[in-house]
Amino acid sequence: MNTISRAPRALCRSRFRPVCGDGVLSSARPVRIALTLAATLALPHMAFAASPFATASTLPYQAPRFDLIHDGDYQPAFEQGMAEQRAEVETIAADGSPPTFENTIAALERSGRMLDRVNNTFGCVYAANTNPVLDKVQETEAPKLSAHQDAIFLNTRLFARVKALYDQRTTLNLNSEQLQVLTLYYQAFVHAGAQLSDVDKQRLRDLNGKLATLETSFQQKLLAGTKAAAFVTNSRDALAGLDGAQIANAEKSALDRKLTGKWLLALQNTTQQPDLASLTDRDTRHRLFDLSWNRSEQGDANDTRDTIATIAQLRAQKAALFGYPDYASYVLYDQMAKTPATVHQFIAQLVPATLAEQKREIGDLQATIKKSGQNFTLAPWDWNFYAEKIRHERFNLDENAVRPYFELNRVLRDGVFYAANQLYGVTFRERHDIPVWQPDVMVFEVFDKDGSSLGLAYFDYFKRDDKSGGAWMSNLVGQSTLLGTKPVIYNVANLPKPAKGQPALITFEDVTTMFHEFGHGLHGLFAKQTYPMVSGTSVARDFVEFPSQFNEHWALDPKVLAHYARNVTTGAPMPPALIDSIKRAARFNQGYRLGEIIAAAELDMDWHALAASAAKQDVDRFESDALAKTGLDTGNIPPRYRSSYFLHIWANGYASGYYAYLWTEMLDDAAFSWFRAHGGLTRENGQRFRDMILSQGHTQDYESMFEAFYGKAPDITPMLKTRALIPGEN
Repeated sequence: MNTISRAPRALCRSRFRPVCGDGVLSSARPVRIALTLAATLALPHMAFAASPFATASTLPYQAPRFDLIHDGDYQPAFEQGMAEQRAEVETIAADGSPPTFENTIAALERSGRMLDRVNNTFGCVYAANTNPVLDKVQETEAPKLSAHQDAIFLNTRLFARVKALYDQRTTLNLNSEQLQVLTLYYQAFVHAGAQLSDVDKQRLRDLNGKLATLETSFQQKLLAGTKAAAFVTNSRDALAGLDGAQIANAEKSALDRKLTGKWLLALQNTTQQPDLASLTDRDTRHRLFDLSWNRSEQGDANDTRDTIATIAQLRAQKAALFGYPDYASYVLYDQMAKTPATVHQFIAQLVPATLAEQKREIGDLQATIKKSGQNFTLAPWDWNFYAEKIRHERFNLDENAVRPYFELNRVLRDGVFYAANQLYGVTFRERHDIPVWQPDVMVFEVFDKDGSSLGLAYFDYFKRDDKSGGAWMSNLVGQSTLLGTKPVIYNVANLPKPAKGQPALITFEDVTTMFHEFGHGLHGLFAKQTYPMVSGTSVARDFVEFPSQFNEHWALDPKVLAHYARNVTTGAPMPPALIDSIKRAARFNQGYRLGEIIAAAELDMDWHALAASAAKQDVDRFESDALAKTGLDTGNIPPRYRSSYFLHIWANGYASGYYAYLWTEMLDDAAFSWFRAHGGLTRENGQRFRDMILSQGHTQDYESMFEAFYGKAPDITPMLKTRALIPGEN
């Protein structure tokens, strides 16, 4: 990824991460310097002497000094950080002594400390709390970072040292982690163009610079387009079906934009909008859906279609430079799936059962429409509304009855934290002395089972207009014993903020999001690697969502649920009948839920299956053709994201990688089936999962790591059982 706001170490939730409710950031970063490198101006060092990023923070765990950092600090810090790392890398490349692991690979891992600090901090703030000043920093610095990365990976002398070590790797007496780091560096250099001709290297630099600029442009257009597409009405009656708190929030959202006497529903980043399940007025539902479906496609300055068509074309050209038939093949070389063919074969196993379930669901919904006295044909904007009716009738489940048992702070402390304590022995203490980037952000210090400190965790849960959509995790400080740093992680979401003085009541889907993102957090907090490249969440896209999706299972564990699901007014535990309804309803509507993700994953793969010789695509026509090929009912069940607002693949590092949410679901359901077979939630089981998965980073081959835990290769059966697409319970 070439944007400074979406460092590959970040994680997203789909499921952006809905997953990612969905997500934004992602986590795999094939090599640390790939996040931060870039040609820069050789500006005088003294010009930056006062930068808050010039030295490591003196706060606990080197947490950023948000109390001292100002918007104007980021750009000069990027420039200084790049200049410093360029000098460090030049020293490594020009070293006249024979290359060793220490003077070359370890030296590269130590380089760029200032650039890491500013990059990590800016990425957090830009995604969660942006403004026009930060937009300009992103726009200016992204192509420079791309060029900086090229300057390092295309450095002939530096690659010669790396290659010499790689060629001698069996004789260097390296430990297993060092051998893995050396191998990954060599592969990263080759994959970044180190072996290309000089002519092709220059072509690659040009392509990377253009892509960095276009990806930034897409992100900014989408944020503006999504904000502009909000549903606005001057009729309270149009919002019939929403409860009092939701209507009050809509009124407040309008007032925040200086719209008096109106109500505003801001768009989530997904195609379907949560309010569609409650709005009784069909015209309102239709209008809200259309606003979502057509965002950033209005032919104005926020229209993203030309931008993404160009990105797809340039990515295909980049892949061709390396001899790959398409960009998907270029990207997947280091993923667990390895090839596009494997991805398509995997998805093909899901389609028959999904389509059969979709047909059953459509029949049920059409019958419910008729039963309600209506005589129209089901449309996408009707699905969630009538599915909610069926869910209520079949499972006696009403979201308005559920929300009072899910108060955000209690879910976090007595649910998310409690599950982590029961599985892994960790404890949490809130810190009020650590500066934050926004007043709503909470900070907790995390302690291991023996009382030793693990790191810090920040939580920024409430939706804001200046925040990217979805939910994600990333690091402000990465773990590395080489650098002497412990993890500082953060979770971000877009949950509705309550009116002042009111409790933050959330849905069960929001609860799942919180567990998901903290699964990523645990993956980061339990890191214990020497080298940053392989630390924590620095793993492949189709492995990084495994720990997060696995952690979702504990939200409904009887012991955990009983600990946090209590009525916000009375403190009474959730009634057993309501718990049973939630559990049964979790397996409902799976034809839709799985279908929208499959459609998005196939759309992603098709965009990145284009050959370099392909003409620039008409986005709407390409999308229509791609969806028709899925074999699913994409008319009633549209993709979770359309091309024009598919942030994951155009700016967040998930190009050819959206399938990863499904792939890792296979892994997490298989792992959970192992837990069920071995006693469920126990400290012994948790410790085994921590030791064999969560604390390993990318120190091992993914298949070997998973099989060592599970006892065999992953299979799709537990996933199909969990989604009730075949008989049985995982």
